[in-house]
Amino acid sequence: MITLFTKSSSGSLVLLTVYVDDILLAGDDLTEIKSLKSFLDDQFKIKDLGSVHYFLGLEISKTPPPPSQGYIMSQHKYTNDLLAEFNCNYFSSVVTPLDPFVTLTLDMGDLLPDPSLYRSLIGKFNFLQHTRPNISFSVQHLSQFFQKPHVPHMMVGLHVLRYLLARPSQGVLLSNSSDLYLVAYSDSDWDSGGISRKSITGFYVTLGGSSISWKSKKQPTISLSSAEAEYRALRKVAAEISWLVRLLGDLGFTICTHVPVHCDS
Repeated sequence: MITLFTKSSSGSLVLLTVYVDDILLAGDDLTEIKSLKSFLDDQFKIKDLGSVHYFLGLEISKTPPPPSQGYIMSQHKYTNDLLAEFNCNYFSSVVTPLDPFVTLTLDMGDLLPDPSLYRSLIGKFNFLQHTRPNISFSVQHLSQFFQKPHVPHMMVGLHVLRYLLARPSQGVLLSNSSDLYLVAYSDSDWDSGGISRKSITGFYVTLGGSSISWKSKKQPTISLSSAEAEYRALRKVAAEISWLVRLLGDLGFTICTHVPVHCDS
């Protein structure tokens, strides 16, 4: 679990994130940050690694000038290691994470001799979603076959790897724009699974044009119409927006305007 602490005083803001023995500091007051580093060093003897480059498997780099647009958060090394682990470096890349002509079912093809291989792949895809929202639906879809994977399921998992092969360094831009305009997008895929008859909720939230939250998840109950599925998806994104507005308020960024939510009908 990641713990977040904030300190706000005299117009300055300092944030401290802790995960086990890793600490990440950020803020708009260098004097306060240096003071906090000295305090932590006196108490716990910390090691200052300088500007952030790598944190919890996430690679963070500043965009090149002129001028810098902010930071890029990616998992380039993690993706390359994943491709090498499954011997995908010599495959050809594909342009979509899922093959539109392949429909997966529970009992198609032969059982996978070693199901732990499939489970390991999907677990690593889950972690990769932190910087690759474009594979969220694929990971959700493949997770349905976690208990009893078959050979065709594994082949589709390898197809996702081939999609990652095209741009392993792709990540999320965290813009330094002063625009704090929060925008959300919501959608649902009614009765698309063909397995459980449950619809899929999907949402995507941006702050100042930067992606900050996304999810693709199967709904807990069966919707009797596409309209019901859409409303269930809207309920999820509304809850996410409420939480984000409160979090941003705690960080000193008050959202005073209505947050637009875009969805289809």
